[in-house]
Amino acid sequence: MGSVCSQAQYLKRADLNRASYNYSIQSDSTKPEYPNPKSVVRKSLIIPGWGQVVNKQAWKVPIVYGLIGGLGYYSVYLTKQYHDYRAAYYNSFASNTDMRFGPTPTYLEGQNASGLKSNRDFLRNRRDFVYVTIFLSYVLNAVDAYVFAHLRPFDVSDDLSMNHRFIPSNITSPLLGDVPSISLSIKF
Repeated sequence: MGSVCSQAQYLKRADLNRASYNYSIQSDSTKPEYPNPKSVVRKSLIIPGWGQVVNKQAWKVPIVYGLIGGLGYYSVYLTKQYHDYRAAYYNSFASNTDMRFGPTPTYLEGQNASGLKSNRDFLRNRRDFVYVTIFLSYVLNAVDAYVFAHLRPFDVSDDLSMNHRFIPSNITSPLLGDVPSISLSIKF
């Protein structure tokens, strides 16, 4: 009696192992491979645009680099302008003879101190704002890659359909009599 029970348990374990093995082969061969959203966002944070390439959206890479590169170039331009106005403002006072920020550029000589100060402050604020937008565009790149990696498995083929019907009818009420109504039927 004991050997019959052990044989039955042995067969059950063997059948379970074979069934799980077959199931894993079937699920691996029929399941399409999609990138893991966490790895996509990590790749996009390491190198901007890498997440878009992994998601097979390589057409977005020039947009990402154009945005970050254009903002980077503009920030360099603003920084140079800011340094010129800072030097001119500092040197506009007679008490400052050490030229700590360099000589006054020739195109700024002879301007009043209040104008130089307001332009210096404007350029500094604009430059700082551009730094923030560079950071936000970098983060937007990663968010775009992450969201698309999550939405990629969703089916958006033409087979998706929703049939709806509006049916006018009357509802009979003992208090109100016939009441017009509309019935909505939706089939997916």
